[in-house]
Amino acid sequence: MENKRVVITGMGAISPLGLDVPTMWQNAVEGQSGIRPITLFDASEFEVRFAGEAHGFDATSYMPAKEARRADRFTHFSVAALEEALAQSGLEITAHNATDVGVIMGSGIGGVESYTKELEVLQTKGPRRVSPLLVPMISIDIPAVQAALRTGARGPNMGLSSACATSANAIGQAFETIRRGHAQAMFTGGFEAAITPIALATFTRMRALSRRNDDPAGASRPFDANRDGFVMAEGGAMFVLEDLDSALARGAEPLAELAGYASTSDAMYVTAPDPDGIGVARCMTLAMQRAGVSPGEVSYINTHGTSTLLGDPAETQAIKRAFGDFAYQIPASATKSMHGHLIGGTGALEAAITVQALREGIIPPTINLETPDPACDLDYVPNQARRADLKVALSNSIGFGGHNATLVIKAFH
Repeated sequence: MENKRVVITGMGAISPLGLDVPTMWQNAVEGQSGIRPITLFDASEFEVRFAGEAHGFDATSYMPAKEARRADRFTHFSVAALEEALAQSGLEITAHNATDVGVIMGSGIGGVESYTKELEVLQTKGPRRVSPLLVPMISIDIPAVQAALRTGARGPNMGLSSACATSANAIGQAFETIRRGHAQAMFTGGFEAAITPIALATFTRMRALSRRNDDPAGASRPFDANRDGFVMAEGGAMFVLEDLDSALARGAEPLAELAGYASTSDAMYVTAPDPDGIGVARCMTLAMQRAGVSPGEVSYINTHGTSTLLGDPAETQAIKRAFGDFAYQIPASATKSMHGHLIGGTGALEAAITVQALREGIIPPTINLETPDPACDLDYVPNQARRADLKVALSNSIGFGGHNATLVIKAFH
């Protein structure tokens, strides 16, 4: 069977940079930071007291209050982003196409807020007071279930988790489902809502987080010599993917083409990357090969770029391995400098930013890059957005456990 072409026809986003794609993109282009002191709980006793919250998000704008109480915050995000993505795509699910529309969604941690709240109920009020809905509140597959319930999509449906590469892998698997002819359309992406006391505490104990409490907006500084860790954030993005022929037949306007995907494993460490970047390099190379793209055709890379001491030079090494001499010619920015690290939702948000970059011909900047690390010597588009003729872009996601995922996205003309 000939592989089908896959296009993106709708996107939705919830992020520290905005509660929809246009707002998020505008703030990214302007180099704004969404990192501020934590307001979701009292963090005054914590060593790290800032994060990238989805500022102003209200679940009751998207669902009744009773329903909102029965779902975790990461599911709230998915429902909101689904609404935006559906409105943009114009896809209608009917009795005739329902079995050809599926969902693959991801989350790295799931409903950690609901879990910790109900654990407290168990400890303080006893087992009879624990919510009977706790399991569906915390399960990673629930955003996929909600998407099916709300749209009537009866095709393949599942949740996926692979740490910080989660939502890039979810998008990639949805892409492959359409490409091999097992669905005409897929809802896909990923979401996280882990700005909670227990998650903040464990990442802090891991010494993975920046501690710049006096300068939250300047805390995430990928590839900078003075970086000291990543910044936790929440949110994610939703995509409507479609078989190109089906999309054009219904009069849809593709936003971009998803042309390639690969996933690899470092198989080395639980919480550290391979310092030589071998697995990430192989992931980028495989994704380009599968997309029929040569290194010289790539005009932008949205890096994973977390602002960690080990991760940034490892990804730099990986880009050099995958692109050779072309590595120094390709702009490669790290938008986590603005929106922070959304864990399982980060790959989807960065893929949405990459789509917007291709559509608008604008490369978003890496802010806070003031003193470049000599080990990170590529063109990281420091501090100011840049206009460029963009035709092919890569979006990298790298997760704890050695998970790597790369998406190849092309401008659609």
